Amino acid sequence: MSTRTAHQAKKREDAEDADGTDELTAVQAALAAEHAAVYGYGVVGGRIAAGRRKEAMAAYDAHRARRDALHRKVRDLGGTPQAAAAAYELPFPVPDAAAAVRLAAELEDRLAAVYADLVRAGGRARRREAAGALREAAVRAVRWRGGGVAFPGLAERAAAAAPSGSEDASAGAL
Repeated sequence: MSTRTAHQAKKREDAEDADGTDELTAVQAALAAEHAAVYGYGVVGGRIAAGRRKEAMAAYDAHRARRDALHRKVRDLGGTPQAAAAAYELPFPVPDAAAAVRLAAELEDRLAAVYADLVRAGGRARRREAAGALREAAVRAVRWRGGGVAFPGLAERAAAAAPSGSEDASAGAL
């Protein structure tokens, strides 16, 4: 590819990336999900068995790094990054290591769904990054759960779309 052709392709990619509010909304949602995942992995780390603690710490660090990158992307898109909540409602009690493993898998499933939305709404470069994040979440979910789903980020959405009562109840939920 010539330098001129590469430059033109880059300009088209940048134009696609500057695609308005849908992308900013999806990036904000991903940032919110990463805030929740960081919180959730704090709970996981407190309950997980010693043999899986290293895996939980690696996931925690990965989500912190992705959260920080998304924070910068929201600013780059002209938005104000959403702040983390002081606390999040867990989807179920986490009294022991088995529940911590289930929580970690649930966190990754929820992240996969958010990144599937970002793949749809993002510009070309953002789609590539979101697809990578979706893949990482799906792989971590499989490792935690011991099995996967055919289409990570999509199958789980059907269960999440079920009515859950009030809209406000989900604001601080994981």
